[in-house]
Amino acid sequence: MTNQELKEFLDAKVVQYNNPKFIESDPIQIPHQFSKKEDIEIAAFLIATIAWGKRQMIIKNAHKMMEIMGNSPYDFVLNHQEKDLQNIQFVHRTFNAIDFTFFIKSLQNIYENHKGLEAVFSLFPSDENHKQTIHNFKNVFFEIPHQQRTTKHVSDPMKGSASKRINMFLRWMVRHDNSGVDFGLWNAIPMSKLSCPLDVHSGNVARKLGLLNRKQNDWKALEELDTSLRKLDAKDPSKYDFALFGLGVFEGF
Repeated sequence: MTNQELKEFLDAKVVQYNNPKFIESDPIQIPHQFSKKEDIEIAAFLIATIAWGKRQMIIKNAHKMMEIMGNSPYDFVLNHQEKDLQNIQFVHRTFNAIDFTFFIKSLQNIYENHKGLEAVFSLFPSDENHKQTIHNFKNVFFEIPHQQRTTKHVSDPMKGSASKRINMFLRWMVRHDNSGVDFGLWNAIPMSKLSCPLDVHSGNVARKLGLLNRKQNDWKALEELDTSLRKLDAKDPSKYDFALFGLGVFEGF
């Protein structure tokens, strides 16, 4: 397959999956229930955090998260009382009530003292692939007292992680087109700097298509995949997440 044929093939798969029908079976349906910017980004961040495992279970537990927050995540983050947190019962795989409670407190700190999630993720405009950005975000996120166990739920590319869930969250917040899937709420970050969320599905498909050679799904592999996808579309490389994910999950490519 030539580079042009590969681009045409993947562009067609993006069109196939990057449309409102995709939302029906994807965790992104949860933040799509909201209209206020802060509700969308808080819901999206929390849902992205638990986005591993079976998709049906992710969606079920994402709904439970929103119910615990009275289906008003921004208001709950800002105005919750300590007794509200004491009553939380939640488990998604290794993410439990201790973690969820801390995430709420940390988000409150971010919105009260750091001007919100977008501001924290926009601190390094020269960062080409968000390596420094994500690392800095983790430092800010855990600047208030926390249990060590919770730190594993926010990845750090400086330690080699591909940061799949944070890159997915960033795609949701930054990418804008006419498809209606991604939100495009954040204007401070250009789409050209987004990375395709790298997991077992997208990684396996990328290797089969010759877009990726490295065997581990780590940050070095993400940088290699970034290079390949930016050759196909320098302005919007992360759109190919739809193609790689769709080929892997829906088509067993």
